[in-house]
Amino acid sequence: MEILGKMLGSTARVKIMRLFLLNKSVGFSNKDIVKRSRVNPTLVRREVRNLESIGFIKKHKNGFVFNSSFKFAREIEGLLINADTLDKETILDNFKKVGKIKLLIIAGIFIKNKESRVDLLIVGDKMNKSKIDDGIKRLEAEIGMELSYAVFDKKEFIYRLNMYDKLIRDILDFPHEVVLQTNELSTQTLKKA
Repeated sequence: MEILGKMLGSTARVKIMRLFLLNKSVGFSNKDIVKRSRVNPTLVRREVRNLESIGFIKKHKNGFVFNSSFKFAREIEGLLINADTLDKETILDNFKKVGKIKLLIIAGIFIKNKESRVDLLIVGDKMNKSKIDDGIKRLEAEIGMELSYAVFDKKEFIYRLNMYDKLIRDILDFPHEVVLQTNELSTQTLKKA
């Protein structure tokens, strides 16, 4: 994200552009943009004016929407959406203080797989829900779209795993990447169930 921010002038601009690219048919007011991108309202107003002036976004009855006829839409989308912008360490940093994480799996948007049921799976003990929600919101602001995620304590996860829970199987049997895995939830434990 830092490289793209430097190339395009600011991280705020990258976050806002990504928000519009990933939600092309959605109209956003300045207030919505502030909330979703977690960018300062003054910066949002300035960036929206800039993006509107170059034709990247246009006014709509529900605020601003992505201008699908923007001349460089495909190129910008390739740069901002298809580029890997969040490494595993950055993702993990968002959840370091939420409790004792035993397993963190990414899928969906993080690995460019639109068929995934969830983007993120977090398993652990003594986890703080509000801190998890805050970490999710930070990631959503970086990425530009809402994440689909599942959170389980270790005991419930193992129970569901052993019961061949459809959600758990869909996550583990389809493309995903493990960001963090403790010995308590080893690869053998996940494959045996």
